[in-house]
Amino acid sequence: MYSYTKMVSNILFPLHERLKQHTSVSVRNSMEQSQWWSSDKLKSLQISKLRSMMSDVYKNVPYYTTLINERGLNPEDVDSVEWVQNLPFLTKSIIKSDTDSFKSKKVCSLKRFNTGGSSGEPLIFYIGKERISHDVAAKWRATRWWDVDIGDPEIVVWGSPVELGSQDYVRAIRDFFLRTHLIPAFEMSQENVDKFIEQIRRIRPAMLFGYPSSLSLIASHAERKCVALDQLGVKVAFVTSERLYDEQRAKIEQAFGCPVANGYGGRDAGFIAHQCPHGGMHITAEDIILEIIGKNDEVLPAGEVGEVVVTHLATSEFPFIRYRTGDVAAIDYQPCACGRGLPLLSELQGRTTDFVVAQDGTVMHGLSLIYILRDTSGIELFQVIQESKNKVTVSIVPGDQYHNENNIEIVRQFKQRLGQGVNVIVNLVENIETEGSGKYRYIKSLENHFG
Repeated sequence: MYSYTKMVSNILFPLHERLKQHTSVSVRNSMEQSQWWSSDKLKSLQISKLRSMMSDVYKNVPYYTTLINERGLNPEDVDSVEWVQNLPFLTKSIIKSDTDSFKSKKVCSLKRFNTGGSSGEPLIFYIGKERISHDVAAKWRATRWWDVDIGDPEIVVWGSPVELGSQDYVRAIRDFFLRTHLIPAFEMSQENVDKFIEQIRRIRPAMLFGYPSSLSLIASHAERKCVALDQLGVKVAFVTSERLYDEQRAKIEQAFGCPVANGYGGRDAGFIAHQCPHGGMHITAEDIILEIIGKNDEVLPAGEVGEVVVTHLATSEFPFIRYRTGDVAAIDYQPCACGRGLPLLSELQGRTTDFVVAQDGTVMHGLSLIYILRDTSGIELFQVIQESKNKVTVSIVPGDQYHNENNIEIVRQFKQRLGQGVNVIVNLVENIETEGSGKYRYIKSLENHFG
């Protein structure tokens, strides 16, 4: 590890976290010990944390005070991780129906967040310092599995307005010292991708981080241009936020000459699992109780595929308990070759977000349109179908707060991104059908992005 990286990892970033009143450093240190524990010892830790969390939310979170009283439960009786099955599933619609009732009365400072909306049901929620500290620590630990650390040169290919909209002076200074460079995933025109490739070659990052679709698109473009990226010293490409397909993994690994490390989680559900160098998708068991649910809402045994339900044990400020993610996977308790005791996630079938193509040929991440709909009040569900560069159809299931004036604003913003000549049709519908797999697909677009 370079001396500068050591200084950032051991001094600058810990100072940054301390100033923000985060406990990320101590949490990560604990996690680096507990990852080697046996499954029984990890389960005992989960039970202890669950008991503490449930006692806390019972006293301080109105939603759970009412719920626990109605069910005649006592948080002090928590003696297994299965105790959570006494509680109903938590969904986005439940949180949206009374968001304030999920806020802890003892927490003064909560940060407002949005989900990306790729599930078709955007969610506004809140996160406290405890949750942020644990998610940072879990990601930090997983990063170090790959012989890279905070302070190593990093390029992030991302598209969230939370990141892209916060490039203020303070953040710019922080990213400079952490050697983090941001590439906007929304702006994938051929000209911009050429510039991104030049930037990657100039910076020579130790690690990449981004959407698998974006990194594979850059890799494919570099291959067509006969531009070599495999001698830059990239040690690993971290991908997240979308399902990683085998062909994407192969394309990224071939282009950059490095392994791909898949990560799974979300702003709402937290940092759920990450791949180690031996290939295992390790669940962050210190923070996450994971259930796999079948078609009839039954809890499935290890190895069986169903919906991922998450209880995040560091969310007492705004609890996510038995939270339905809408994703599909299985749990595997077989030991990983790396020796870690953390259980594994297998058969992961996360949601997919496509690219869209503007009228002038600019390729943009599908989230660039999703964010427009996510921030429009009163939308229950939506689907965007790009039939051609000149025509896009938006189907919306409206809620009580939806107004017809929203149609005009959606058309205006879509045209801003896709081109003024694009025919944007907004249809208000009662329902949106699922795919044959039973999952929704919210962006359907052209297949040949640079054709």
